[in-house]
Amino acid sequence: MTGPDLDALAAIDVHVHVEQDLHGHLSMDDELLDAAAAYFKGDPHHPTVPQIAEDYRARDMAAVVFTVDSELATGHPTLSNEEIAAAAAEHPDVLIPFASIDPHRGTAGVRAARRLVQEHGVRGFKFHPSIQAFEPNDRRHYPFYAELESLGVPALFHTGQTGIGSGLPGGRGIKLRYSDPMLLDDVAADFPDLTIVMAHPSVPWQDAAIAVAQHKANVYIDLSGWSPKYFPPQLVRATNTLLKEKVLFGSDYPLIRPERWIRDFEALEIRDEVRPLVMKENAIRALGLRR
Repeated sequence: MTGPDLDALAAIDVHVHVEQDLHGHLSMDDELLDAAAAYFKGDPHHPTVPQIAEDYRARDMAAVVFTVDSELATGHPTLSNEEIAAAAAEHPDVLIPFASIDPHRGTAGVRAARRLVQEHGVRGFKFHPSIQAFEPNDRRHYPFYAELESLGVPALFHTGQTGIGSGLPGGRGIKLRYSDPMLLDDVAADFPDLTIVMAHPSVPWQDAAIAVAQHKANVYIDLSGWSPKYFPPQLVRATNTLLKEKVLFGSDYPLIRPERWIRDFEALEIRDEVRPLVMKENAIRALGLRR
């Protein structure tokens, strides 16, 4: 399988959203996307996969790209995992395709996951428990995790607060409790060979996320979704010490651009020997990119 020249890369961004396909279809309805843009104090920007590739190639970075399958919960048609994977395959020097399948799809979702990995080159799966409205440790979803474990691909879960639905009445029905990282502790314990990435500083459960990542060898944290200048202090301490090999660079592009994230990260008191681990080396190991 071809892929990026890992030694030539400056960094690997493990959290990049595809919000528009080549046909002009958006990943969510305008209200949710606009609310997220307002939460991050940015202008709505929905690049296609080729545009994402161009952006990251110009920065000598690779990007893990995915959509979120929220169709069952929101009624908005999801973008095609197959089309995203095919578009990413045209830019293998900079793009690493993940897929997203709502675990409520059951057996059909399990079969789709295997097909996406074996026939379309997908390298992992993205879940958003709050948007998809599921408890990650619900045993009804365990066959899905068992399939991912068998396939040897990681699972990336949103954790903590979300900008999606933020400020809307009732948050558009999106419940934050589904994204408590302690729910993933059960999954990590029951599937020890499944690599789990907990996305974002997990406010208001940051201490729980640190505990899970430290205790479970198969669990990592990505730092996307927040400007580093707002990171909880205990997360900065953990990144410098006990989690220095468990923390990954992620931006949450296009809501946060990598140059903004990196500028603010450079201002943090992060040890010199830790920075390259966060920016690239930990992602290479967590995602199995040297296989």
